[in-house]
Amino acid sequence: MDVAAPGDPSAAPQHGFLEALIGRIARGDQEAFETLYTAMAGSVLGLVRKLLRDAAQSEEVAQEVLIEVWRSAARFDPDKGSATAWIMTVAHRRAVDRVRSVQRAADREHKAAVRDYETAFDVVSDQVERRLEREQVRRCLSRLTDLQRESVTMAYYRGYTHQETADLLNAPLGTVKTRLRDGLIRLRDCLGVTA
Repeated sequence: MDVAAPGDPSAAPQHGFLEALIGRIARGDQEAFETLYTAMAGSVLGLVRKLLRDAAQSEEVAQEVLIEVWRSAARFDPDKGSATAWIMTVAHRRAVDRVRSVQRAADREHKAAVRDYETAFDVVSDQVERRLEREQVRRCLSRLTDLQRESVTMAYYRGYTHQETADLLNAPLGTVKTRLRDGLIRLRDCLGVTA
């Protein structure tokens, strides 16, 4: 954006000059707009930059302001205030709108980040819960008799069939099944599982 330095007193237009330019702009006079642009771009950019504090966004918003002046010149009413005040009001509103828009975008990103973080927290919570359940199962297993614990461990944690468990323990199949049944009942009671 090629503009005069913000606050340059030599670039300040005389009273009535801008009002006349806006009247010509309302009738589609491009030269009048170029003159107004040269006269006001620096002041508009200066105000916008104070509010946005971002050079690229400030230039973009200043351009939008001057385009809005071009498009809405017919709505300017000199009885309600000077052309400078009108243009600077448009600039202020646009800058505030941009600040709000940027804040809303930041808020959305923050909410998304928090939501993602909470999901990760739920994963951690689930892992902790599983670890606690495993510890409780281990504690309950330790309360079984050696024979019950051996049978349950082989059949349910190592994946052996009842017959393989009986063969490995050198015990009759019926005895292993009884140990398993009794061990599972004691585990259920210890874990507080209802049938």
